[in-house]
Amino acid sequence: MSNKIIPIAVVGAGAAGSMAALRAGLNNDEIHLFPGNAKHKKKSRAQWVTKIENVPGLSKYRRGISDPHKESLEEFMESPLGHKLHVHKNVGISKIEKLDDGLFRLEGTNDETFLAQFVIIATGVMDVQPEIEGSIKTIFPYANIQLIDYCIRCDGHRSYGKETGVIGHGPGAAWVAIMLKERYELPNAVVLTNGLEPEWDENTQDILDMYNIDVVKEPIVDFLGNPKEGILEGATLENGHSVYFDFAFVSLGMLVYNKLATDVGADVDERGFVITNDKGESTVSNLYVAGDLRANTKKQIYTAWDTAVDSADDINGKIRKERRNKLLEQHKNRRFSHV
Repeated sequence: MSNKIIPIAVVGAGAAGSMAALRAGLNNDEIHLFPGNAKHKKKSRAQWVTKIENVPGLSKYRRGISDPHKESLEEFMESPLGHKLHVHKNVGISKIEKLDDGLFRLEGTNDETFLAQFVIIATGVMDVQPEIEGSIKTIFPYANIQLIDYCIRCDGHRSYGKETGVIGHGPGAAWVAIMLKERYELPNAVVLTNGLEPEWDENTQDILDMYNIDVVKEPIVDFLGNPKEGILEGATLENGHSVYFDFAFVSLGMLVYNKLATDVGADVDERGFVITNDKGESTVSNLYVAGDLRANTKKQIYTAWDTAVDSADDINGKIRKERRNKLLEQHKNRRFSHV
């Protein structure tokens, strides 16, 4: 274990983690960024989200989260303050422990340990995938080219004028179908519960009926189409029938990557998101959370940026205050020594 104390450690390098690192560096604070290893990156939203059309300037990138952030951090590292940022490539953090002296002990996936004064966790979330014949892989060829999407705020506009399916059995799935129908003038919409019973109430069902949104309960066995040619045509069902649509959404909830935070004692809400104050500080002093992992935030790139900036700035304020108080004490001691 290195005896050097890292002023700020950021865990995760998606939208929130990258912005936290950039903001802290621009604040002239030393920061160590742990982007994660190949296993972590495979589970990261940032790696598989492609074209982004709801944030100005990002639609030109092939990977709309990771590419522009990587570009920005590389440019920053060439700037006069670039020496403040230390990127531990392919290193993630497997455990965080708060020590009696208030420092954090971080265990790296490279078997190295680190001591940090402040930690910003930005490990994010992942959308739950539907199981098709016992596998979640069936959906990936279509999801990877955004013929099947997950976020109505990010990608709802893609459904405009299209026959649209929504996969899910909870109230959220029903309301995604309703909102898409109302907002984007869908010619037809269908909710596929994939073998599970619907969990929405009678009033929600009345609205579905009013809009002629069918509910199909049969399990899905495969998708119809040719992803190599950018075509989605629908889904085949266990009973041998088919349902036809040329665009779809998945609405099954999220996997919340909160283990690092809960292991160190941070409180979470009923969905698993980490509870923080308005600056992103958790119930564990000096442990911050930014981005999708934080409770009571929109799960969007621009809100991830905002929460990251809040956390980095709050930490900078604490660092400056501690330094200022030490200088002030020294100043007073020198003044008194001359009396």
